[in-house]
Amino acid sequence: MAEDRTNTRDKIGKYVYGQIAMLTENMKYGGGKAMLANLRRGAGKTPGELPEIWGIFLNGIPDEMLSRNGEPTKAEWAIYISLTMFALHQQGNSECVHKEGVGFGRAAAMLMNEQSDKERERVLRRFGPAVTANDMYELSHHMRSLIELMRNKGIKLDYVMLAKDIYDFQSGEGKKKARLRWGQDFYYIEKGE
Repeated sequence: MAEDRTNTRDKIGKYVYGQIAMLTENMKYGGGKAMLANLRRGAGKTPGELPEIWGIFLNGIPDEMLSRNGEPTKAEWAIYISLTMFALHQQGNSECVHKEGVGFGRAAAMLMNEQSDKERERVLRRFGPAVTANDMYELSHHMRSLIELMRNKGIKLDYVMLAKDIYDFQSGEGKKKARLRWGQDFYYIEKGE
């Protein structure tokens, strides 16, 4: 079972990486900007709700990750939220906002460092509810406000890692692990800082 989970996480990561590469390459052309705009409209909605983004988030997705009952799978949720958050983050940026190795907690900590003392409380008020969310709608809602702040401060994020974390976040033990990773990243201080 753990091996299946790891295999699925790896496939989610590979798929999200490929979609981000495609979107980033297409940003050079008008079509990429339109795809990102459509993805942004999907933020906070259910995977599959907007037909105009099916081709962006479902095209080429591994068959075993697809829903068979009309309810989004955990993999579909992870991919969908990651890609819609990427599109929100990418808005107004000519340089790709995906940065390998910068997890959600670390990016939130970097955001904290960019704030005045008064504004730091604002970041904490958004980070706490995101990591303690009870469902995908709540997670997406709270994550969105943090992503918008990161965009405004030029802080990048690893969207492949985020997709894997969101996948984990949807099961009991996985949720505990994702929360711990985010907390560790948030409070981690590099040697020399």
